[in-house]
This record gives sequence, structure tokens and C-alpha cells, in this order.
Amino acid sequence: MMEVRVPGGTFLLHEVDPAEVYTPEEFTDEHRMIRQTAREFVEREVWPKQDAIEQEDFDCVVRLLKQAGDLGLLAHSVPEAYGGLGLDKISKAIVGEMVGMTGAYGVAHSNHTCIATLPITYFASEGVKQRILPKMASGEYLGAYCLTEPTAGSDALAAKTVARRSEDGTHYLISGTKQFITNAGFADTFIVYAKVDGEHFTAFLVERTFPGISLGPEEQKMGIHGSSTRQVIFEDCPVPAENVIGEVGRGHAVALGVLNLGRFNLGAGNVGGAKRELQAAARYAAERRQFGRAIAEFPATQAKLASIAARIYAAESLVYRTAAMLEHELAPLYGELPTKDKESRLREHAIECAVCKVYGSETLWKAADEAVQIHGGYGYIREYHVERMLRDARIQRIFEGTNEINRLLIPTHFLRRISRDSAALARLSDAVDALGKLASGRAAQAAFGRAALEIMRSLYLAGCALVADRFAGRLDAEQEIAMQLADLAISLYAAESAVLRAEKAASDDAEVHRALAAVALDLEVQSAADAAMGLFAAVGDHAGSRERGLDAIRHLAALRDPDGIAHRRRLANLVVERGGYPLD
Repeated sequence: MMEVRVPGGTFLLHEVDPAEVYTPEEFTDEHRMIRQTAREFVEREVWPKQDAIEQEDFDCVVRLLKQAGDLGLLAHSVPEAYGGLGLDKISKAIVGEMVGMTGAYGVAHSNHTCIATLPITYFASEGVKQRILPKMASGEYLGAYCLTEPTAGSDALAAKTVARRSEDGTHYLISGTKQFITNAGFADTFIVYAKVDGEHFTAFLVERTFPGISLGPEEQKMGIHGSSTRQVIFEDCPVPAENVIGEVGRGHAVALGVLNLGRFNLGAGNVGGAKRELQAAARYAAERRQFGRAIAEFPATQAKLASIAARIYAAESLVYRTAAMLEHELAPLYGELPTKDKESRLREHAIECAVCKVYGSETLWKAADEAVQIHGGYGYIREYHVERMLRDARIQRIFEGTNEINRLLIPTHFLRRISRDSAALARLSDAVDALGKLASGRAAQAAFGRAALEIMRSLYLAGCALVADRFAGRLDAEQEIAMQLADLAISLYAAESAVLRAEKAASDDAEVHRALAAVALDLEVQSAADAAMGLFAAVGDHAGSRERGLDAIRHLAALRDPDGIAHRRRLANLVVERGGYPLD
């Protein structure tokens, strides 16, 4: 585990010491044990029941959740003092990755262990923790999270659900409708956000046994059919005052903080899902023959397999890198800390968590789409399951804030953070001039991967400097530019995580790491160059920046791997030989 605290967004400001980057090769024996337990549960219990789950057999889903509780797979993020295991965020990511391979079941499982449990863990009163958390950890109680409303999605603070305090102050009466609530059909507890007196946004724990709760019908969804999704309707539902989570009027801090962990957890689950999709694609490509040979031998197929594997490597690398940073920041939250301190710690790595969500969900979608394409016509047939994988994958780009909202968060949060940091502001003010030094060849003197990372980082910082100067830092009306900045940041974090992981790899699979990192870096160099081109075109020749920016972009594009095709073919052969992701 890392011993040094890494503040959120550090990777955007300067080169990171590889010692500060945690990788899956550093798993402890305990990590490997929980990984094996979760994998065996998925393979022996969940996968054989996929057809029943797809047919919306929610009794089956509940039985599986109870089994997971018996195995301790619901207890990783509940402190030992409340009947849980109190494990680290790396263990949380491991379990999330394993259940992410199951599609709809994984949605139900992760929703329960993350956003439906963590508000109680971090913010509920001691009495509520003692009474509720042991049942959440064991699976006796299953949870749901109620934030979205029919007219309040991404703009959650526009919620209309209200809570009126009783005259004697003993309880609140909640009225309103929550929309698209995962696990609603079988949940025992609901984390509900409502405005006290129509004004003070507040989180509450509402229990199924309380009167005044009703459910809408199951939503008929495109995918994740085995995940219960319904409206939850509250009509003067009485909730004891002790069931307020956090403080009255501070519900936004609870919601946004916990959603950061939800985004991180989604990233981990998406890694697991993408690995399963790659496995299906690789095995089919090895078996399917056309024109007298396996389609896995065709370069076009190999390019697909290699690109998916490399993206998974980058996603896996950035998720576990983020897990260690979160653990360093959040481990004290199991103890007694002031509420404001908890809120601050949960926000610290908002940028990295947003990247986990965006990059992970888009990797999952790319893997699912290419798996269907490799299957050809059979990919459209239910018997082959990849069509279900595709349908199940689509929601991940919408969950926990759409990818567009998460992209907007990245530069906005960064600019707000550095506005209070004089050293970071100085770094930003030098960024445009630094592009000229990059263009003159300073970056080219660095190792290949580090050179590309340096240019990506400088382009991002120069872009932020230009935005801050030209638009006074306001990105709400310049969303196209914010998206380009976000894409630069995402490519940088993905590429850097992959490169530094490969540098640290010292196992028998070091060559595999290098192959995966080389292709991942090449993909992100291309993505970053495209994003930077759009960014500098949109900003224009402000402060004489255009030519310097274009020169830096040309130098970045020149760092595309000249042996990229050969590297992809070798990587694809590894994927086919090992029947899927080559490090599993």
C-alpha cells in the first residue's frame, strides 16, 4: 500500500513518482483470497442462473445476494464494529470487478454495497449504525438509493420531494416520487433525499416497514433485466428524526461524496464486464473459421482484440491506482471524524473517480460492441449472450451521472481546486510558454512513454490557462471546450497509469505488461492529439497560443508507435492463446 498521500488531481500538475502508483501486482494474500472467493461465487452460483436473472426472476437475485452475504461479499465496506469486515478500498474494487462480470446481478450487488450502504456507514447516527449496518453486511437487509426524480436527473438538487418536521420534532413526513430506483422491488432500506420545509436538501434512511411507501411497476428496460428498477412513492411517510443521515441541509454533501465512490465502483465493475466480453470475443474468434482459417488470424480481428485488451489494462491500472489513493484518504472515516472532514475527504479524489467511471464505462461499451461485431450475425442472437452483454453495458454510461456530466466535472473541479493553490496557479501561468519548449524537443529527450505523457500534461495545463484567461474560468457556457479538456485529462490518467504499471512490473509477465502498455499508450496518444486539436481550434489564437499548441500536438502525434501494427498483432496472439485478458 502507498505510504504517501497523493492529493486529488496531482497527475494533472506534474509527473508522478511510480512509487506513488499502486498496481494489482501488489495485491496482498488477503486481496487474492477475497478475489478467489468472489470469482468462485460468480462462476459457480451466478453465471449458471443468468437465464433466470434475464427473465426478471428477482427471487433468484435476492437468493444470490443472501448467498453473497453469507460469504462476506456484502460486508467489505462495513466496519468490524458493525458486523462487517472493514476491508480497504482495494478489496472493494476487487469484489466490484468480479461481480461486474455478471451484468444485471452485479448492478444489484454493487448498488447495495456502495451507495445504499456507505451513507449509513459514514454519516448515520450511532444508533442507526448499530441497528442497520450488521443487517446490511449480512444481506438480511438489502438497500436502495433514491436520488433521481421524474424531473430531476443530473440536476439532483432540483428535487421536489419534501420532508415536513412534526410539531414535536420526533419525526419527518416525506412526500414525493423517486424515479429509476435500483433494487426498489426487494429493498428493505432506502437512502432518500428530500428538502426539509421545501428548502434544506437532506438525506434520510427510510425503512420498508414505514407506512406511506408504495412502488410503481417494474420499468421495461433495454438491458439489465435482472435488476429491479421501479418508482418509489412516498405519501406522508413518517421517518424518525434519528434517521436523518448527516445534517439537515447537508444532503448534497452526502450525495456527491458517496456518488464519487459509486463512480469509482462502477469503474471497477466495468473492468470485470469488459474482461468477460473480451473472453467471449477471443474464444469465438479462435473457433470461428472463414476462408479456411480462424478469424482470429485476420489482422482486422487482431486489431480489435488488441485494442480491447489494452484499454482494459489501462482501465484496470487506473482503477486500482485510484483505489489506493481513496484508501489512504478514507480509512479514517471508519472512526469518528467531524462531518465536514468526512465530506472533504469524500470529495478529494472526485476527478479520479470521474475518470474511473467515464473510461471504465466506455471501455466496457467498446468491448461489448466489438464482441458483437466479431461474432457477426451470431452476435445478434440471444443464444450467444454477447447481445445481452451489449444491452447491459449501455446503462453504465448513464449511471451515477452521465458521462457528459462527469466530463464537465473534471476541468471544473480542477480549476476550482487550483484557484486556492498559488503553486498550481504559477504552474498554470507558465503552461502556454512551456508548449514552445516541448516543441523544441525537450520532451523528445525523455523515454518514449514519459515524453508523450509530458506533452499531454502540458497541453491540458495550457488549455486550462487559456480557458481561465479567455473565459474567466467559466465553463458552464463553454461545454464543448470543457469536454476536450476532460478528454485530455482522461487520456493522460489512463496512459500514465498503464505506463507506470508496466515500468513496475517485475514478474514473469513483464513482457505482457509492456505489450499491453505500448498499445494502450498508442491509443491514448491518438485520443489526446484529437482532443487537443479540437481544444486549440475552439480557443483560437488567443495570446499567440495557436502555433505553439499545434506544434506540441504535432510532436505528440509523432510519438505514435511506429511498430504499432506489429505490437497489436503480438498482443492479439497473446489474447487468443490465453483465451481472454492475458493477465487473468
